[in-house]
Amino acid sequence: MIFKKLFVALMVLGLACLARTSLAQDTIKVGVLHSLTGTMAISETTLKDVMLMLIEQQNAKGGVLGKKLEAVVVDPASDWPQFNEKALSLLTQDKVDVIFGCWTSVSRKSVLPVFEEHNGLLFYPVQYEGQESSRNVIYTGAAPNQQAIPAVDYLLNDLEVKRFALVGTDYVFPRTANKIVEAYLRLKGIPEEDIVVYYTPFGYSDWQSIVSDLKRFGSAGKKTAVISTINGDANVPFYLELTNQNITADNIPVMAFSVGEEELAGIDTKPLVGHLAAWNYFESVDSPANAQFIKDWHAFIGDDKRVTNDPMEAHYIGFNLWVKAVEKAKSAKVDDVLANIVGLETPNLTGGTARVLPNHHITKPVLIGEIQADGQFQVVWSTDGEVEGDAWSDYLPESADIISDWTDPVNCGNYNQKTKTCGGAETEAPAAK
Repeated sequence: MIFKKLFVALMVLGLACLARTSLAQDTIKVGVLHSLTGTMAISETTLKDVMLMLIEQQNAKGGVLGKKLEAVVVDPASDWPQFNEKALSLLTQDKVDVIFGCWTSVSRKSVLPVFEEHNGLLFYPVQYEGQESSRNVIYTGAAPNQQAIPAVDYLLNDLEVKRFALVGTDYVFPRTANKIVEAYLRLKGIPEEDIVVYYTPFGYSDWQSIVSDLKRFGSAGKKTAVISTINGDANVPFYLELTNQNITADNIPVMAFSVGEEELAGIDTKPLVGHLAAWNYFESVDSPANAQFIKDWHAFIGDDKRVTNDPMEAHYIGFNLWVKAVEKAKSAKVDDVLANIVGLETPNLTGGTARVLPNHHITKPVLIGEIQADGQFQVVWSTDGEVEGDAWSDYLPESADIISDWTDPVNCGNYNQKTKTCGGAETEAPAAK
């Protein structure tokens, strides 16, 4: 009798385990790796929300390959080591099939070894400094040639700027992007004395002395502009101090690379009218796809005042490309997705098309927008069509001969076209795991 009861108990336990395994096999897990607290929460919380919306919409269509998508959301709390830990947990414990996440380049750099070691797949939605190409990352944000270089050209050619102040948060994106910008400015004939650079910590709030310096720098009789790579909530006191010291778009325009509608939502933007931002999407873009996206977003979030922004569009593009790749491969496994994603296309929200390139970047239009009194941007300049993302800058001597191509026969993230060699083990394709 005892043995019979034990047998029955083991059978029940086995059936329960089988049911859990079957349930797990009926879902595809999608990791969401964005800061919901800390200095970057002002920018990243919305990206978590839009991912939940996209997953809900896809599930309403029947999921992917007949399976429901299951969101696994974590909060690395604007702490770079936590990004590494959370990514490792998502890949090894939660067993997610793909991760959409990160904002700052330091967070992306923190997780990159985890994705390459464990053969995970990251869709990264924010503009970045380039000088990187990983087999395990799809870069849906802008490379420097899709944001920084066109923005500098606009300042030089359209506004006839002669002096440049580069102001950024002190981490890898601003420092590398500014290195590229400085090299490009010198190539365009701007002398060293007409370029000044400032870096501040994350969350910086005491802008009085730096803005005073900017005011003096701009009083030399040459048209002056600020190129801002300030990230996160430090943007709010920066723009407030500009207003306090009467710096306007008329005397010293600011061209921002990391300020969009979400960051402006908590600021009185009337004194900021005319200041600029370079992105690949603005909420104000007039297209049927964008109108539907905004309508869906407001319905999902339950607030008609919640804005959209460029990194949200990048997640929209990346998510749709991932779904297409999974459906084409008939598998959500990383190697299968990567074998099928290059060359895939999906509509963007500006009326064009995003295509995945062999270097794991995508095609994007470039837009320059002026801040309006309502916190929106009016597009004042745009490229004629989409620009192909370039992982390695042509303006730095160390990368001028480098390309990225994750297709055969190159299959390398930093291939030297002169020496015909793959230059670094950190970008070589890892063994499938």
